[in-house]
Amino acid sequence: MQLPYPSAHPFPLLLAPMAGVSEAPFRQICRSLGADVVLSEFLSSEAIRRQIRATLEGADFEPCERPIGIQIYGADPDAMAEAAALITAHYQPEFIDINFGCPVKKVVRRNGGSGCLQDLGLVERIIKAVIGATHLPVTVKTRSGWNEEQRDPVGIALRMQDAGARAFTLHARTRTQMFTGHANWDEIARVVEALDIPVIGNGDLNTPEDVVRMREHTGCAGAMLGRGVFGNPWLFRDARAVLDGASRPAAPDVNERFRVALEHARLALRLQGDSRKTVIEFRKHLGWYTKGLHGSSELRQRLFQVEHMAEAEHIFSEYLERRPEPVAQVA
Repeated sequence: MQLPYPSAHPFPLLLAPMAGVSEAPFRQICRSLGADVVLSEFLSSEAIRRQIRATLEGADFEPCERPIGIQIYGADPDAMAEAAALITAHYQPEFIDINFGCPVKKVVRRNGGSGCLQDLGLVERIIKAVIGATHLPVTVKTRSGWNEEQRDPVGIALRMQDAGARAFTLHARTRTQMFTGHANWDEIARVVEALDIPVIGNGDLNTPEDVVRMREHTGCAGAMLGRGVFGNPWLFRDARAVLDGASRPAAPDVNERFRVALEHARLALRLQGDSRKTVIEFRKHLGWYTKGLHGSSELRQRLFQVEHMAEAEHIFSEYLERRPEPVAQVA
């Protein structure tokens, strides 16, 4: 079962498509720390076909991010086809991924994301329409079902494979579970056994050991890391080391955390604009990078008020005054 996109390793580690997180700056950080493949945020097909600037900017990427997939969502096969054709012509990623898993209400209420799982006939039409509009490999990401009553990951996977999907990513929760409870890795294993295409496992991957356990438990072809990398892009580096049988690297110390946080901040300013909007949207990352540090609650309260990235640099410098290591600088 060959992956439909290039990977430096036979068991790739992928960055999940996450709104407000899997943007170009964070994708580049994750690639530098060991992510084999990255995906864009999920982008509305309707906004793409209407050429809404903010959405089209979400498809922008730099060469260092390759291999990359652009993920689109929507419930109209024609709009999805148009979006796929535009993405193919203007951005030329390695593959296009279809989101059938997003549980967020504003997406689902228009039958997008996991809302499509209530009509598998529509799912088939969408996949076929997208495949017909691009020469790129088309992959899918989904959940185990809409709710417990409709939970049928193997049936869903077979329908998507039969429609032409080249790889299948399963977040082994239902839509109604959102992010509660536990991902059912047994379902990933059953899907792996049932399909002829590669299956990527997703859900509850928070440590390097989790990644190893998922590979051993399910036989999946790769792992997609999501919320576990919030403030911890080193998870890619550490998981690769453990997968390869090496010792787990030492956890990043406070200086390393701040260095990468400020590198991420520089990328955000360069790629998303040196504006108040960029800074405000970056505050969540500052909070994640500092989680668990001594006095982190007070530190985050200050960081959540910054209006300029230089303020974050100053706050970090103050925090490190008693330490000999120099803090990285924001340009």
